Amino acid sequence: MLIDILIPTYRRPAALAVTLTSLCAQTYQNFRVIISDQTEDSDPLQAGEVKAALRVLRVHGHEVVLHKHLPRRGMAEQRQFLLDRATAPYVLYLDDDLILEPWVIQSLLSTIETQNCGFVGSALIGLSFRDDVRPHQQHIEFWNDRVKPEVIQTGMPSWKRYQLHNAANVYHVQERLKLTPENLRIYRVAWVSGCILYDTEKLRDAGCFSFWQDLPENHCGEDVLAQLRVMAKYGGCAILPSGTYHQELPTTLPDRSQDAPQLLEI
Repeated sequence: MLIDILIPTYRRPAALAVTLTSLCAQTYQNFRVIISDQTEDSDPLQAGEVKAALRVLRVHGHEVVLHKHLPRRGMAEQRQFLLDRATAPYVLYLDDDLILEPWVIQSLLSTIETQNCGFVGSALIGLSFRDDVRPHQQHIEFWNDRVKPEVIQTGMPSWKRYQLHNAANVYHVQERLKLTPENLRIYRVAWVSGCILYDTEKLRDAGCFSFWQDLPENHCGEDVLAQLRVMAKYGGCAILPSGTYHQELPTTLPDRSQDAPQLLEI
């Protein structure tokens, strides 16, 4: 097994089912799915739509591992819990409210194998913003050579790269440049949310999410901090076209005041 797909979930059975269904249709199929649910008062993994999608994955030959992981100690601990159960050379962290084009996993894998970097992401597109064109947020810096380590911190000009991932900016850029999965380009990032393929050993070597014990439970930005640390040692990038769409549901982490990159050193 080359990839373990790690999915943290909380109170989203319908969204999770949609995400799992898009995994069934991936052109690359050599993966295992590990899901960790932290819903306290119900069991979304037993919802009919989730069970149906899991059956299809299993019919396709995928191993599916389900966990009920309580008590909740914050997203960093949840991500570390999932990583501790991974054995594959690569781990794909996937949010539970996405829709992936069939070529996404293959493109991520081909890129990380070619670049030998720490991670490759596929930025989320919010298609409700399809008609909201924001040229002032669409600056993009392509990697024209091999991906190299970068140190990125708040206040640096490179931190503003995150603006490209707002709304539907990446969709507008890939459409303007007429990029396709066969004509794929990689670009520099500050971080990528939602769909990130890591080299497992590089993520562990950078400390993974073991910093969870140093954060308050109501933190956010744990994925950002992990990526910044991996990028500083091994480099990271994202692909265009993205092929990953956000279901645009309300966040399950409404308190954004405790931001991991602001609380801990990179």
